Formats: sequence, structure tokens, C-alpha cells
Amino acid sequence: MKIYNTLTKKKEEFEPLEKNKVKMYVCGPTVYNLIHIGNARPMICFDTVRRYLEYKGYEVNYVSNFTDVDDKIIKKANEEGVSAEEISTRYIAECKKDMEGMNIKPATTHPLATQEIGGMIDMIQTLIDKGYAYNVNGTVYYRTRKFEGYGKLSKKNIDDLEAGHRDIKVAGEDEKEDPLDFVLWKPKKEGEPSWPSPWSDGRPGWHIECSVMAKKYLADEIDIHAGGEDLIFPHHENEIAQSEAANGVQFAKYWMHNAFLNIDNKKMSKSLGNFFTVKEILDKYPAEVLRFFIVSTHYRSPLDFSDARLDEATTSLNRLKNALDNLKELAKNTTDATSGEELIAKAKQCKQNFFEAMDDDFNTALAIANMFDLSKEINIYYNEVTSGKVACSKIAVDTALDV
Repeated sequence: MKIYNTLTKKKEEFEPLEKNKVKMYVCGPTVYNLIHIGNARPMICFDTVRRYLEYKGYEVNYVSNFTDVDDKIIKKANEEGVSAEEISTRYIAECKKDMEGMNIKPATTHPLATQEIGGMIDMIQTLIDKGYAYNVNGTVYYRTRKFEGYGKLSKKNIDDLEAGHRDIKVAGEDEKEDPLDFVLWKPKKEGEPSWPSPWSDGRPGWHIECSVMAKKYLADEIDIHAGGEDLIFPHHENEIAQSEAANGVQFAKYWMHNAFLNIDNKKMSKSLGNFFTVKEILDKYPAEVLRFFIVSTHYRSPLDFSDARLDEATTSLNRLKNALDNLKELAKNTTDATSGEELIAKAKQCKQNFFEAMDDDFNTALAIANMFDLSKEINIYYNEVTSGKVACSKIAVDTALDV
């Protein structure tokens, strides 16, 4: 089985760090609103990866976090006049409902950032002790240039980079040693949630959260780290810098990233008014249609979303279901007849092709295309049997059902 590794920009044979076990971390949503279809794509794609790994016999420890402390959460809380915890708790519950609706398996662990503050303080202190971080008036920064491998995931040259991180400016930012240094800890502002630390009462930066949760619930070194391609820089690049500097080992062996999801060939954006929540989609279409639509395109290929595309997915899924219904109908009246040689051959070939496609960087699009080839042959055989041209063969039907 091969996986395309963003770190090396090539497909590599998958060899887990520990035999028959996979440690997998997938960056989860920031919970300040209902999840949108952009969030749904990595959820469905990497749930599919997990399920296939489990089907192949691997024991998968699948960790996906909830970012429940963030500027957007605080802003939402202030707008509603409630606590940040109330906002995050509300939308974590809504997110879990939507995930269940999309038939996404619960993670082995769904850690919350706010419950891991102690671990974040410990890692930040380790980075300070090793010279990778420094404190300026209660704000702790990471010395980006000190980490020799910085840019190896995003393939960015550090000398060409501008300061790029998600944190809003805080007091003391102009005192950074280097414009590229990013925030590990920031002092609290009035009305914000905060935690005590050796440097100030405050809260962690975004990037340190995932480094700590991956370390705690998986290991210092993990097999697969996954997320949307928008996270490659700066988030995942900064995770690597933090984790490898603190732990002294490679952070993740394989990095997987799904491509963007666009709306009618335009980037999804609230300002353009083309922003759809999963709940809105599931109110109009069955969850299996949304899931089928997403996996019908390879996870590394851009995906264009529209009602027309969902209607097409509905029709395509119904074709497969109709073929399955035909098989089940045939199964009620099978005989020892020897008819159906072409169906048997097609079913065996489809099964082989399906696994070859999935083993080639989880090519769900090609795997599904093979299923349509089989469904065509099923329908031909069904028509032959129901028209009385041939007797229904048990071995032919069972072979096709096995696929």
C-alpha cells in the first residue's frame, strides 16, 4: 500500500512504526459555529482512510481534536454575551451530531485543547530550556530560524517567508527577535479565558495545541498526520518545528492533505455568500449522498461543490444501489446452473481492481469506477435471468455479492 507523503512529495510504501498498528492524528475543527462542507471533506476522507486501514487489519489509534479556545470562539462569545466555554460546548455537540449523520466513526480520542493546558506549558518550558523559545513580557515566542528543518513540509525557503501565523497581534509582538517567530503563549486580555503559567496568565497559541495532544494520545513520533492542504503552512510546519525540537525525534512519518473544496468553481467564502453548513446540506440530501459525492473524487484533487453535482451523486449512488437490489432479488432463486461466467470474471476483476486502487494512495474515485463496471454487468445478467434466457447461478450471484 502506497501513500502520497506531502513531506517528500512522492508516493511511499506504507510501513507503520509498529507492526499492525497505526497512530493517526487529524486536525479537527475550531468550534465557534456549525461545521461547513469544507470541514466535512477531511472528516470523510480520513475516516475512509481509517476504515480501509482497519479493514486491512491494522489497529488504528485515531485522534482528532477540537480547538475550543481561539480568537473566533472568544469573538462569538462576546457577541452573544456568554462564556467561550458555552460556545465551544454548544458547537462540539453540534459537530458530533453532524459527524454521526455523515457516518463518521468517533475518534479513539477527541481531545479538547482547554483540557491539555498543562501539557502545553510543559512543552513550552522544554522549548525554552532548549533555546528554541523565549519570553518577552509574558508572551512566549518560538525561534523559527533556530530549527534547521523549518520549511521542509511546505517547501518554503525561510529567507523568503514573512511572518505568517494565525495569532492576532498581542502586547510585545514588536519585541520579537525575528519577524518569523510565532507565538507559543500569549497574555490574557480583558474578558478572555486564561490559565496561569510561569510567564503570564494567558492562553496557548494555536500551533502548540496539536503538538501536545498528538504527543499525549499517540506518541512523540506518529505514523500519519492529516488535514486540509490549507494547514500545511503555517500550522503543520510549526507543529513539526515545535514537536521535533521538544521531543528530539521525527514528528510524523507520513503527511496527508486533502485538496480544497470549491463552490461552483469559486473558493468557499462567507463574503461571497457561498458558505454552506453540513446541516444545511443534510436537510436537502441524505448523508450517504454527501459522503458518496466526496469520496467520488480523489482526496488530493480539488472538488467542486454544487447542487447539480449532488444531484449527479444521487443518481450515481442509486445506480449502484439498484444493481445491488437486483443481485439480492436474484439471490432468492438461485440454482446450480453454470450461467454467469462473464459476471463471475467481472466480479473477481472488480475486487482486484478495487483493492489496487485503494492501495494506491486511497484512490476512491478509481475504486468506485470499478464498482460501476460491475454494476453494468450485474444488470445485464439480471435482465438475462428475468427474461428467461439463462438460469440463475448461485456461484455467479454469490461472487458478485461478495464484492
